Amino acid sequence: MIQLYENISADSADLCGLILKASGIPFRVRKEGRGWGIWVLPRDYERARHSVEQYFRENRAAAAESRITPVNSHHGYAGIWAAVLIAFLYFAAAQTGDVHSVWSEFGASAQKIAEGELYRVVTALVFHVDAVHLIGNMIGLAVFATAVCHVSGWGAGILMVLCTGAAGNLLNAWMYQHGHLSIGASTAVFGAIGILSGYQFLQRRKNARQKAAAWLPLACGLALLGFLGTGAHVDLMAHLFGFLVGIFFGIGYAMANKTVGSAGQAICLGASAAALLVAWAAGAWMS
Repeated sequence: MIQLYENISADSADLCGLILKASGIPFRVRKEGRGWGIWVLPRDYERARHSVEQYFRENRAAAAESRITPVNSHHGYAGIWAAVLIAFLYFAAAQTGDVHSVWSEFGASAQKIAEGELYRVVTALVFHVDAVHLIGNMIGLAVFATAVCHVSGWGAGILMVLCTGAAGNLLNAWMYQHGHLSIGASTAVFGAIGILSGYQFLQRRKNARQKAAAWLPLACGLALLGFLGTGAHVDLMAHLFGFLVGIFFGIGYAMANKTVGSAGQAICLGASAAALLVAWAAGAWMS
């Protein structure tokens, strides 16, 4: 069986049980941590989720009092693996003995990107200036990219984070045009923060009682941008562009309101890996 809801109250678990029983859907209720979980057969997952959501649409008053967040059963810890990947590539670059040459060939040079070397918007995300720069972005990916994956799934989450990072670098290069070189996964980290902010914004806007509070996630995201994304030798504009693009991705995903299944997650993760490989191949060929 797979999990439909996690860490919900006993009353919410009882209500879900009644809904599923009335719909003729087999289920199990389990105690877990501080709350309760609802489990259903894989073949019944979509029908069970639809039945519960339909009930709450038809009984909005009850829904306002007992909000239940469905679990995306395909999340995992992809953000942590992304952090491990950038660490591996950091040490691989260090072994070349000339990291400045590597930065020059694969970094997000505004002039080179403007001249058509678009692969740089992707390859620049995996290089870092020093261990402090690396560790900061590893923590950022482990926390925020994993949170995105918990919402959208391990494949879709990584693909969205990668896209926001690449788009942020592209917009940054478009703004500078020349004389600017950017490296590091921080653009993608702030893209992940933007995704979470945009997603929570739209989710709260759907609830009449939370419309005023819907702006809070965006404000929190901006606060994180100001707190973590500024300082000496920090590319603030790249962080800002990643964050803004992430907001649109988060809102778009919330508007779609669809669960990506295992096959879709695998396709998204494959697309992410393909984008990285194609970008690296293009960079190696150009150099």
